[in-house]
Amino acid sequence: MTKPSTQRTTRGIRTLRTATRTSTTRIAATRREQSADVTAAPFTLGDLAQAYFDCRKAKRNSRSALLFEQNLERNLVQLQHELLNGTYKIGQSICFVITHPKPREVWAADFRDRIVHHLMYNHIATAIEAQFIADSCACIKGRGTLYGANRLEAKIRSATQNWKQDCYYLKCDLANFFVSIDKNILAELIAKKVSDPWWLALTLKILHHDPRQNYQLRCSPHTLNKVPAHKRLYSQPAHKGLAIGNLSSQFFANIYLNELDQFAKHELKARHYIRYVDDFVILHESAQWLNDCYKKIQKFLPERLAAQLNTSKTILQPVSRGVDFVGQVIKPWHRTTRKKTLNHALNQVAKKPATELRETANSYFGLLRQATNNFQARRKLAKTLFLKGKAVNQNLTKTYGKYLCHRSQLNQ
Repeated sequence: MTKPSTQRTTRGIRTLRTATRTSTTRIAATRREQSADVTAAPFTLGDLAQAYFDCRKAKRNSRSALLFEQNLERNLVQLQHELLNGTYKIGQSICFVITHPKPREVWAADFRDRIVHHLMYNHIATAIEAQFIADSCACIKGRGTLYGANRLEAKIRSATQNWKQDCYYLKCDLANFFVSIDKNILAELIAKKVSDPWWLALTLKILHHDPRQNYQLRCSPHTLNKVPAHKRLYSQPAHKGLAIGNLSSQFFANIYLNELDQFAKHELKARHYIRYVDDFVILHESAQWLNDCYKKIQKFLPERLAAQLNTSKTILQPVSRGVDFVGQVIKPWHRTTRKKTLNHALNQVAKKPATELRETANSYFGLLRQATNNFQARRKLAKTLFLKGKAVNQNLTKTYGKYLCHRSQLNQ
């Protein structure tokens, strides 16, 4: 085994370098060892390498990722140098449109810049997320859709005495949330939470970057025009809006709406409150109390966050009718997958080539299994796969490539 060697990589930092293999090259994963005579740099090459590994999990085969990996170690060292000496500049973004569940404009940062997003997140997120309430979901490790559905169901059971008595729920959605975020307000909130000047400067640089100044359009003008003007980042003033598609935007959005979370808990005294991105639900035995909360929130949002509720999506009704949240409908004693979600899964599987089905279908099986009452939904998905000649295991939880489905399960 090669013996680790001690080298000086940046001023004031000595690192222990141990080779870690990737599919394209070797890169040194570093462990910080503080020099006794000089102040430490804000991060090491090892920190940047970890940010790269985190970033490539989802973007491994993108064009910018492949180009970056051609000279991986040199590119990481160069990026570290630019960040530490203050010459780092944010590169070109890609703009495109996704059409499901509705047309939406996406701005994706270059792979190199995404590494910087992960570097920032890895350093400052833990301390900031520790200040969030437990009922803030999405874009937080361990708090995805399943966490949100389980937590809301537990709250409903508590509020209804395990479904023995009825109560009401108020469900609200913020209007045009990401494109309406005020960067100046958000910068003030971030400045209160990030004390280190270097990390604060980097965070604000990422926040205030305007991708519209340098981007490449990856869709037709016709497709782009499907997105309503008031929902497009391109139509907003410079101080408004975050780019949908970046880790930094998701993280910043949680910092922004933490103000709403704290207001709900400490001002409204809402015991049963939960939020997933910009959708939130409040439970109470009194419909009038919830209506009063709604009026207070309508007043709070524009005053504190320059935000508005989407009044057309506001719901106030008994929980016994079912609560639609994070793609699932919570009803007495069971939880089902939303019909739109199931139909979309079936349509996607039906039109996808059989040779490309395995990963997509298994992802949908995992999604459907999040509901407590999910067998019939999985059976429908298995039947669709069966018609395309794909195999499904006996429990209808996974698809294979060679054999046909278990007919006995499909006929139940």
